[in-house]
Amino acid sequence: MAINKYMRAALRALSYPDIDVTRHYLLVRQATRVTHPPLPDECPSFPFSVPNGDHEVPCRLFTPHLAIEPLPLILFAHGGGWIAGDVSTYSRVCQNLAECTGHMVLSVDYRLAPEYPFPAGFDDYYAVAKALFTAPFLPVLPHEITVMGDSAGGNLTAALCLRARDEGWFAPHRQILLYPACAGDHDPATSPYESLRENGEGYLLTTKRVCEYMSLYCADPADRTNPYFAPLAALDLSRQPNTLIVTAQYDPLRDEGEAYGARLLADGNRVTVRRMPDALHGFFSLPPRFSTVQTCYRHINDFLHEP
Repeated sequence: MAINKYMRAALRALSYPDIDVTRHYLLVRQATRVTHPPLPDECPSFPFSVPNGDHEVPCRLFTPHLAIEPLPLILFAHGGGWIAGDVSTYSRVCQNLAECTGHMVLSVDYRLAPEYPFPAGFDDYYAVAKALFTAPFLPVLPHEITVMGDSAGGNLTAALCLRARDEGWFAPHRQILLYPACAGDHDPATSPYESLRENGEGYLLTTKRVCEYMSLYCADPADRTNPYFAPLAALDLSRQPNTLIVTAQYDPLRDEGEAYGARLLADGNRVTVRRMPDALHGFFSLPPRFSTVQTCYRHINDFLHEP
């Protein structure tokens, strides 16, 4: 359904652009917990941790109901602007992902900014991926693993694949990036991406809030040109996994996600980019009964079953 004038008015009211996230990021975390309730107890998941130096990275494994044989796996990094979200708030998303794809889903509870700015959370995610690919602690082969993330998690996933190529320890075969943050500059006055201006207000995620999230995640101004912070800053995007990028029509991050897909394609990679019409940033957290989510799952399953 197209966004009509009444829905636009409601979205504008819900976007609350005047909140200073840099000062009130704890409120954002609390709101995320309220709007993303955990799974009920009758839907079991399996918690454990993976070491990253002297830090233990919490993880949680989700499986489809009635699974009785080894399954391929999705390694998942949640969204939340690098400052909010965890495996509990994303438990319904990950259980739905397991059910709708027939994959195990391993969700990573990476550390959050501003207490742990870049690269702490990224290092956590990379440590789990490296352990999973090089010293498997689950019954899955490397070619059966897909890395995936939404929003900030899409950023971490793209960066993970760049670092995997650079360091050579492992090489993911597939990555799925849902409305990823890929650029280091989100100032509407200087960014080349029109969606930051076109969709910058009134669609839940505002351009102002993206800038605030990035400022909390950033420990040093030089980070913004680091490809592991902003994947579009990479000079070379060759030798990347087969990639599916899904963007949302009414998302300030839409154009940079699509630009990342174009760059990957130009550098010789196999890439599919799908723009979801009438969709907002974060739509994948909606229940699978929503038509946009159903369509997204069709794209994901088509991609997962490509030879």
